Amino acid sequence: MTDTANAQGNTHADASGREPGDAAELEQLAALVAQAEQWRDQDPDPKTSKLLDDQIDLARKGDEQALSTLHSEFDERLAFGTAGLRGEMGPGPARMNRVLVSQAAAGLASYLVEHAGDERPTLVIGYDGRHNSEIFARDTAELAQAAGVDALLLPRNLPTPVTAFVLRHLDASAAVMVTASHNPGADNGYKVYLGGIDAGSQIISPADQLIAAHIDQIAQDFTVDQLPRSQAYRVLGEDVIDAYVTETAAAVAQRAPQASADGLSFVYTAMHGVGWEVAARLFETLGIPAPATVTEQIAPDPEFPTVAFPNPEEPGALDLSFALARKTGADLIIANDPDADRLAVAIPDDAAEGGWRRLTGNEVGWLLGDLIASEHRPGTPGALAASLVSSPLLGRIAEHYGIEHVETLTGFKYVNRVPGLIFGYEEALGYLVDPELVRDKDGVSAAALFLLLAARLKSEGHTVAQALQRIAADYGSAASDQVAIRVADRSLIAQATAALRAEPLTTIAGLDVVAHDDLLHGIDGLPPADILRYSLADGSRVIVRPSGTEPKLKIYLDVSSSLPDPAEAAAENATKLAELRDWWQKRLHLG
Repeated sequence: MTDTANAQGNTHADASGREPGDAAELEQLAALVAQAEQWRDQDPDPKTSKLLDDQIDLARKGDEQALSTLHSEFDERLAFGTAGLRGEMGPGPARMNRVLVSQAAAGLASYLVEHAGDERPTLVIGYDGRHNSEIFARDTAELAQAAGVDALLLPRNLPTPVTAFVLRHLDASAAVMVTASHNPGADNGYKVYLGGIDAGSQIISPADQLIAAHIDQIAQDFTVDQLPRSQAYRVLGEDVIDAYVTETAAAVAQRAPQASADGLSFVYTAMHGVGWEVAARLFETLGIPAPATVTEQIAPDPEFPTVAFPNPEEPGALDLSFALARKTGADLIIANDPDADRLAVAIPDDAAEGGWRRLTGNEVGWLLGDLIASEHRPGTPGALAASLVSSPLLGRIAEHYGIEHVETLTGFKYVNRVPGLIFGYEEALGYLVDPELVRDKDGVSAAALFLLLAARLKSEGHTVAQALQRIAADYGSAASDQVAIRVADRSLIAQATAALRAEPLTTIAGLDVVAHDDLLHGIDGLPPADILRYSLADGSRVIVRPSGTEPKLKIYLDVSSSLPDPAEAAAENATKLAELRDWWQKRLHLG
């Protein structure tokens, strides 16, 4: 008698001594076990296959934890969307693994072939330093090559912006980047870009839905071991990395002419990621002095041993950088996230704990946006763009220079598509300083440009902090903050936003809500999104949205002050932010 038959027919107490329940429960168990066995049998990864085998065995014996784990792995499928795929690694369709990635690769290849016309499509494939990233990338190359796509694999783990650059540089049909960016080490992801009319941008609807349909069809018609593979794919050479460094250096230098970095001292951390190799070459090409590096974090390490979360925004992530900066007397700190598409900057601040503070993404965005706008030729078309959760102050900068200002939905897949874009940013530490080279956020080029800006300021006898004071004097005193609530169960986030819609807020932190926008069905030409926006009586703004990449509910806070004294304006803004933070933290309890 088979194990499945045993699961169906045994009505006596199981191996744990627990009564197995009624026939319906036994039937559900048998179906779950059969689904898990079918997945296990096609899994080319011996680790996840063995893990799944052990879970099946324990579940048959009545182990509740194993049964719960199987349900979490098989009750749902990790959805392919505009962000591609991202999630925890492990067996089953709800996890990132070689079966799911193989289905995605074959589905993407099928989509590319269908839309290629008479030409054979090309696919650039990059990967970061996480567990399984290279394996997922090589699976993609083998499956795409066999499916009628010329697969072009980057030579080693490299930053996400390099993959995005190579797509445009080679005029490829599409690109895949295997990365989970700044997510925890247990996660991985699969990010897709399209060439052609998409010009190297990350996918948006309806392309994501069309690709997802191809993936679903592959999963329905074939097991992974039935999919043809080919090792005739091409591994790209060093020339594409050389091209990224050379062309990016020229673009950055053009945006900060006459800037010399002599005498600038800074600390750099790669946050256990892949940014340092390319960043070091770019810095050297631009004449930027070598930094003091956080040696514990400079090389790729998928365990991320020195941080709880490898995200420069998270508390504690920059502690080693702060310590090294204090020791060396650095002018500033430059940090990339693990795939180097984001940039964090920190500066000395006597009022901050430990004497250093990280700039907000908005502060970095203001400084870079102001720099690039100031170098833009007057009278020529151009646009500054930011996601709608970023600070409204960029609009005042654009107005000052006679440049268009555009707000988009969250995600660089929207920001980089703005016509005439000369600079775009997101408050979540993402910046695009040259849309002609890369159509995604690029923490490496942004780091280089910020360093040249800091060097110019230093040569003029100014600091980054003083430059921010000038921004406030020229465009108004503004400040921003964020409340981020991490949950174990994503359904709690949906419940929270549903509750806010069911009972619309009329006051927040004692201030009247004077305008309330629900973007669920779209607004002002923007596509539908799960976003709630509140305008308050004192001019403050609050935006609530789920994170697109992490199990978090995010509340974005923007305030401003009209007080003429800079210190008093800053203090007023700090008080407003503290009151808003406190109100939301007390109101939302998501477990």
